[in-house]
Amino acid sequence: MIGCQPATGQYYEYRHVIGIEETNFVGTVYRVNYIRWQARCRELFLLEHARDVLDQLQHGLRLFTLKSECEFPAQVCAGDELSIRMRLASMTETQISFAFDYVRIFQGTDEVVARGSQRVVCMRGINGHTGPVSVPESLRLALDGYAIRDPRPALRAVRYYRA
Repeated sequence: MIGCQPATGQYYEYRHVIGIEETNFVGTVYRVNYIRWQARCRELFLLEHARDVLDQLQHGLRLFTLKSECEFPAQVCAGDELSIRMRLASMTETQISFAFDYVRIFQGTDEVVARGSQRVVCMRGINGHTGPVSVPESLRLALDGYAIRDPRPALRAVRYYRA
């Protein structure tokens, strides 16, 4: 289920066909579904690439979503096929930020219909209190191949000397 996006690194892809139950009475998708699809994409990624993290979630590790948002430049309807493409936007010691592109697949063309983001923090209960912990190493390694890469060449540092 992995695809490649030129110049920006790979993305993890979750394919979804929109069902009637995901739409309102005029046939467009309920906005809350975009957030649900982010979570589903993230869960499938863990299942395929960092299964041990799922085991850790059963033993006290928590991935708390701090922020999730989405912009909707186009409408999608029942029957549309979407590719939800997740990439690593950034990572700190305890937090992960994801970028999501929602792409309608139709007759061999790709159209971005929404963009989203999500920030999560790794937490664990310690002595009855929950606190931040490091992102599990296996998850760091799994996400590395999906990091957004800047396609522009790095600028070299220039030193200026005073005469």
